[in-house]
Amino acid sequence: MTDMLAPLDTREQRLVSLRRQAEEVGRVEGRGIQPPGAPFPEASAETGYYGLPLLKEPQWNWAVPLYFFAGGAAGAAAVVGNAADFVGDQYELAREARWLALGGAALSASLLIYDLGRPARFLNMLRVFKPQSPMSMGAWLLAAFGSHAAAAKFADVVEERFGRTLPVRVVGGAAKAGSMLFGMPFSNYTGVLIGATAIPVWNRNVGTLPLHFGAAGLQSAVGLLELWGHDDSRALQFLATAAALYETWEGWYLESDSSAEQTPLKRGSSGWLARAGGVLSGPVPLVLRLLASTGAVARPARMRRSAALAAVAGALLTRYAWMLAGHSSARDCRVPLGVEASAPAPTQE
Repeated sequence: MTDMLAPLDTREQRLVSLRRQAEEVGRVEGRGIQPPGAPFPEASAETGYYGLPLLKEPQWNWAVPLYFFAGGAAGAAAVVGNAADFVGDQYELAREARWLALGGAALSASLLIYDLGRPARFLNMLRVFKPQSPMSMGAWLLAAFGSHAAAAKFADVVEERFGRTLPVRVVGGAAKAGSMLFGMPFSNYTGVLIGATAIPVWNRNVGTLPLHFGAAGLQSAVGLLELWGHDDSRALQFLATAAALYETWEGWYLESDSSAEQTPLKRGSSGWLARAGGVLSGPVPLVLRLLASTGAVARPARMRRSAALAAVAGALLTRYAWMLAGHSSARDCRVPLGVEASAPAPTQE
């Protein structure tokens, strides 16, 4: 902003200087001049504008992180169930994985409707199909995945009661393929959803959040199936070990990033929760599963169940940790203003 009280020639010289700088370097680095007594707000690292934060905090309630957890486990369970069907000798695992997928889809829909306030709002979200909107795509993924998961499980029930007839095989095969097709993105789209925002801590990790949520969802699905009784499956053990290995790397990556945007993941209640969830979903199940695989323990099945419990608890805790970190990051005015981390930070809840 130019100084409106300065002489005309001085203002013109200033304007010419700003134009020349914009042409040469593509940006204007000089600060504008505020006229004395002008009612323009000045932002501060402590209070933002007019004593309000620069960014609006997320308006989601407690049900949304649980929705993230249930959706991740349900989508991954559908993929596991179809993989077990493809192998050909894991029918019981496949059927129970589809029960888990159907239950997770139903719980996800209930939690989302609870957050929205009434069912009509969810139906209104389906009136528009916007590929560029993660929220719109998430609503459509939930509707498509839930429908196919229900049809796939219905085909299982009909097959058990009346036999494997041709119509049941056709309808069931299409439903299972659809549940796997929509289950894969449904298990991790929530990472894209929170990453595509202006919240600094979320936007900073937009490149790894989908994989992080996907790995947590896979561990949750495998862990729940193992706790259901499938603690002797080598395929589940391999999948969970790979997911725990990635979660361990994700924890190291977050800890090694010292940028100001990552502060909510390291300090305050959100930091404690993020680190606790990261340990439970990464190093702890990884070590337990490696011990169970090498035969270094007397009861490997019990070790795998302990790893499953840790992974499920860690996946749930990390979802709430990311939500709390988003609230803390939105209250911190230092990052949007480009203020150094030495400036006072807002009080974290």
